[in-house]
Amino acid sequence: MAHLNGMLLGAWRYRHFIFSSIRSEFRARFIRSRLGGLWMIIHPLAQAAIFALVLSQVMAAKLPNMVNDKYAYAIYLLAGTLGWSLFSEVVSRCLTLFIDSGSLLKKIVFPRICLPLIVAGSALFNNLLLFLAIIVVFGVLGHVPGVQIVWVPLLMVLTLGLGLGLGLLLGVLNVFMRDVGQVVPVILQLGFWFTPIVYTVDLVPETLRYLLYFNPMTSMVEGFHNALLFNTPLDWPCLGWIALATLVFLGLALAMFRRAGAEMVDVL
Repeated sequence: MAHLNGMLLGAWRYRHFIFSSIRSEFRARFIRSRLGGLWMIIHPLAQAAIFALVLSQVMAAKLPNMVNDKYAYAIYLLAGTLGWSLFSEVVSRCLTLFIDSGSLLKKIVFPRICLPLIVAGSALFNNLLLFLAIIVVFGVLGHVPGVQIVWVPLLMVLTLGLGLGLGLLLGVLNVFMRDVGQVVPVILQLGFWFTPIVYTVDLVPETLRYLLYFNPMTSMVEGFHNALLFNTPLDWPCLGWIALATLVFLGLALAMFRRAGAEMVDVL
């Protein structure tokens, strides 16, 4: 507990460094490209649009209570994409975070916990921009989310914590076992298809459906669907278990991060 308090205190003392790093990252993106930070929104929206064009006629009739809405499947895709894009960005960036920051870790003395916090803050801001863009698209398509939309920030925070815990664990392991960096992107691709983003859970045979729930992002994405599309209450017991798992992953990640910190710099 003392070590955890020490890391948190160090992060608080360097909070200006964290915020300025996030701000500099976004500023650099806008300077280097004509569209700048808009690419962070365009990529997931374009992916959803492609799936919608290809599968909308097949899937629209499968969505409960939205059979007569011709844009139902596009809305379903966007709601699921919001959750998955945050999770995958955090995990992917944490995976190579320490390797990419090797020279910085050797030259500058600062609390190393600042690095994953910078990634988390940047990814969360990206996701907020995507959320705003999705709300605009919903308005254009004629869909008005209900009151359950108030739970979207909570879902974002929980998704961020889950991604950060897993990403930090994998990022530390990747420093010592570089094969991890090759395997995880493949697992993320498989994870996308084992998460009900482009299809509904009802399409999976009932005998195999339970396997989807071994993937915590299944329940998270369903939460985004309930909040943004169906306007139904969240599955609080299930989200409670995911919150507990998130705390476990974060605890393990911070413990491994603390113990391996000095060795990581030597390996890098």
